[in-house]
Amino acid sequence: MTKTNSTIFHSAIIFMLLLEIKIQLSDASDFLVDRSKTGLIHVPKDLSLKTTNLDISRNCISELSASDILSLSKLRILIISHNRIQYLNISVFEFNQELEYLDLSHNMLEKISCHPTVNLKHLDLSFNAFDFLPICKEFGNMSQLQFLGLSATRLQKSSVLPIAHLHIGKVLLVLGDSYGEKEDPESLQELNTESLHIVFPTSQEFHFILDVSINTAVSLELSNIQCVLHNNGCSYFLNVLSKLQKNSRLSNLTLNNIITTWYSFITILQSVWHTSVEFFSISNVKLQGHLDFRDFDYSDTSLKTLSIHQVVSDTFTLSQSYIYKIFSNMNIQNFTVTGTQMMHMVCPSQMSPFLHLDFSNNLLTDMVFNNCGNLARLETLSLQMNQLKKLANIVHMTKEMKSLQLDISQNSLSYDENEGYCFWTISLLSLNMSSNILTNSVFRCLPPRVKVLDLHNNRIRNIPTDVTSLEALQELNVAFNSLAHLPGCGSFSSLSVLTIDYNAISNPSAHFFQSCQKIRSIKAGNNPFQCTCELREFIQSIGQVSREVVEGWPDSYKCDYPESYKDTLLKDFHVSPLSCNTALLIVTIGVTGLVFAVTVTILCIYFDLPWYLRMMCQWTQTRHRARNINLDELQRTLQFHAFISYSGHDSVWVKSELLPNLEKEDIRICLHERNFVPGKSIVENIVTCIENSYKSIFVLSPNFVQSEWGHYELYFAHHHLFHEGSNNLILILLEPIPKYSIPSSYHKLKILMAQRTYLEWPKEKNKHGLFWANLRASIHIKLMKQAKEIAHTYI
Repeated sequence: MTKTNSTIFHSAIIFMLLLEIKIQLSDASDFLVDRSKTGLIHVPKDLSLKTTNLDISRNCISELSASDILSLSKLRILIISHNRIQYLNISVFEFNQELEYLDLSHNMLEKISCHPTVNLKHLDLSFNAFDFLPICKEFGNMSQLQFLGLSATRLQKSSVLPIAHLHIGKVLLVLGDSYGEKEDPESLQELNTESLHIVFPTSQEFHFILDVSINTAVSLELSNIQCVLHNNGCSYFLNVLSKLQKNSRLSNLTLNNIITTWYSFITILQSVWHTSVEFFSISNVKLQGHLDFRDFDYSDTSLKTLSIHQVVSDTFTLSQSYIYKIFSNMNIQNFTVTGTQMMHMVCPSQMSPFLHLDFSNNLLTDMVFNNCGNLARLETLSLQMNQLKKLANIVHMTKEMKSLQLDISQNSLSYDENEGYCFWTISLLSLNMSSNILTNSVFRCLPPRVKVLDLHNNRIRNIPTDVTSLEALQELNVAFNSLAHLPGCGSFSSLSVLTIDYNAISNPSAHFFQSCQKIRSIKAGNNPFQCTCELREFIQSIGQVSREVVEGWPDSYKCDYPESYKDTLLKDFHVSPLSCNTALLIVTIGVTGLVFAVTVTILCIYFDLPWYLRMMCQWTQTRHRARNINLDELQRTLQFHAFISYSGHDSVWVKSELLPNLEKEDIRICLHERNFVPGKSIVENIVTCIENSYKSIFVLSPNFVQSEWGHYELYFAHHHLFHEGSNNLILILLEPIPKYSIPSSYHKLKILMAQRTYLEWPKEKNKHGLFWANLRASIHIKLMKQAKEIAHTYI
């Protein structure tokens, strides 16, 4: 086994210890500085005086002096591992009275000088170049020491005496490559520690006689065991293990990084079997050679748990049935075999005491424990990361197991309803079938009394409505599937924990919390929620439950559609109740429209709005017509702005209202009584005035329709309208004219009033201003100077 593997393993241990001590030492006032892997060649000078935790590991620092850390009086943790320091005088920490954690592992230290004032809890000097154990007499004053990491090429019993009286939680001892030349077997017997980890050199075969049976040790870990060259197997290592029987307190034994033969491996198991060890773990094993059959003695053991991890064999013709039999018939409670490429496991030959089996990360198939009735006491079984394919075979395999918790995740399991057999043991309480290829049909093949069910990362699209009632189910995990809806609790009446995030749920039901009264935790975030009206009620229902119930709220609950709301938190999505209620929307629109209509009607009646609108329309039409007139021609030929035709009975209004309001704006008006030329006939005068006027204004009233000359004037003006193609008629309705009162001879008047817009004279004074402005705008035009002179001759 290489030194790299041992370093990685040791680093993992140190990391765990560091994390534990950091938790113990840290508080709200901690000031952490991490300058690891930054290429430093000396301790940085710009550190804050408040620094409590300093990590400058994995750099190129070759020296540590008092001036480097003198100002860091609050320093509690210093990690300076993986550097190039060759010498250390501990007096540099004289003024760091709060320093409790010091890691100097993986440097080039050959010598240290001690100082009596340092009182550490954690001191790591492992993986350095010490010849002898770097234990000073001053170490005996470290009464709080919990972890001590050492390195040495030579061990002497006297070197341990300065700390013999200390009760140290854990001691790590890394032996140099030349260890064993002058070995003292009893050199460690004075250690007083509960946990001892020895890392043997990797460059040589194991031929050491070191006595590791420390009387106070409860836990022992041995790393880098290589014994394959001797004809008699691992005699040296077996001799070391045999001495463990002298320590009745030892209950935990761990072997790491082993290279040995199959025969020696079984021999090691057998040797430990008859010690006081209760928990035995073997990791990172490389096996060579062939296996000779031999009987395994299961009697007289204290072992409760055996764990075997990461086994590689260079022999491919080995019959594994012998190994399976040894393993299956072990009279222990807990057995773990992971990462070994094990393809099968036979049934125990008699009722097994196994309570917990873990065969994860192997090559087991559906035939494992086939027709096995001797595992009835089994409580937990883990077969994750194997080659299991048919769920029906697993159901059959576990039918005799009682009170079982089963983990068959990360396989290739599927279930076909046509396979038929699906009668789980009624005592199966926890089932993990995550990361398989199961579909909706799996809900028709579930243990009837299961309490915890994990189906995440499968191919489930929906939960069938005719699912067999799972009244005992309390926890359901269906995350990372393709579910489109939240399941109701009709078939899961006891459901209290639901995990259904990372699915295809777009419009979750707002009635979920009503259906699942016992729910105390739901995790439904990271789904493609459609932020529409349908989602509004669900958001409201979330607001009615405790925040602790909806896990991940609100950060994991975001809109996916429509695009305008994408990535908006559901709690920030708001839509009015009106837009989501069609009936209410129709009623609201109807009521609003009715109110508007009534309001407009009232305003029209009160303010006479139609009159104002007609006046504005006339104004607009007048301005439009004015833009289409050839002004140059009109200005040369016209003499008057307007000819006015009216009944003699309306002359008072004409002379008192009409003329003053028009003529004050320099508008020239043609009246028959002042502009008709004497000597000409009335008809001739009428035609002349109409032709010489820009507009012809007719003041309409019941009196007008009784006037004979008004009829003539209207006839000629109408004739001029069609003959010239001009738009010169303006009708002023002074008083309303009932249609029945218009004589039949006035058919042109009827036609004009039906086809043309007329101005109504308003009775209200406040409307007069708009009336005159509209009228003046319709007849105002600039006449030429010569036209003015001609007009004056008529007056």
